[in-house]
Amino acid sequence: MTTLTLDKLSVGTLHAVDLSVHGGDIVCVSGPSGSGKSRLLRAVADLDPHEGRVLLDETFQGTVPGHIWRQQVMMVPADSQWWFEDVGSHFGSDAREVPGALGFPPDVMDWAVNRLSSGEKQRLAVLRALVRNPRVLLLDEPTANLDDAMIRQVESWLLEEIRKRDLPVIWVAHDAAQIERVADRHYCIRGHALEPVHGSH
Repeated sequence: MTTLTLDKLSVGTLHAVDLSVHGGDIVCVSGPSGSGKSRLLRAVADLDPHEGRVLLDETFQGTVPGHIWRQQVMMVPADSQWWFEDVGSHFGSDAREVPGALGFPPDVMDWAVNRLSSGEKQRLAVLRALVRNPRVLLLDEPTANLDDAMIRQVESWLLEEIRKRDLPVIWVAHDAAQIERVADRHYCIRGHALEPVHGSH
C-alpha cells in the first residue's frame, strides 16, 4: 500500500505538519482563504520550498528530481494549465476515453481549449492527472466551479477511481457537505497549525 507522509512540514505560515495518508484514504483540508491550503499542496508536490520532509513510502522527496516526483505525486491545481490548442493533445492516443460521469459529449477531445469553461477545464484536468497513473493525488477544490448535480457525479466517479487505484489523496475543499461525503479524515488550518476536525468520519 502506498503511503504519503508529511514529517514536520512547514510552508508559509503553516508549521510542523505531521500527516500520513494511506492508499485509498481521502484527507480533506479546509481553512480560511489565504490560510495556506494551496501552498501545502504545492509543498507536497515539490513546487514550493518548505522545511520538514515529505516521503512517498520510503522515498524522500529531496532525493528525486522534481519532475519525476510530480509524475508520482500529482497536483491538480484550482486553475489548471493547458499548453496545446486542442483538448486531445493533452492526452495520450490510448487515453482519449472520457467517462460519462464527467458530462462531456464523445467529441470533447477535438474541442479547442479556449472554448472550455472553468468547470470543464477542472473536470478534464482531473482526468488528465489520472490517465498519467500517479501514485498520489493532490486536489485543489476540484469541483469548485460546478453545479450541484455535476458535483455529485464527479465526486462519485473520483471516489470510485481513488478506491480502485488505492491512491492516497489530499483534497482541499471548502464545502462542509462535500467534506462530509468524501473525507475519511478532515483537517482544518487554524492559525499556524493543521488541526484534526473531530466528528468527520
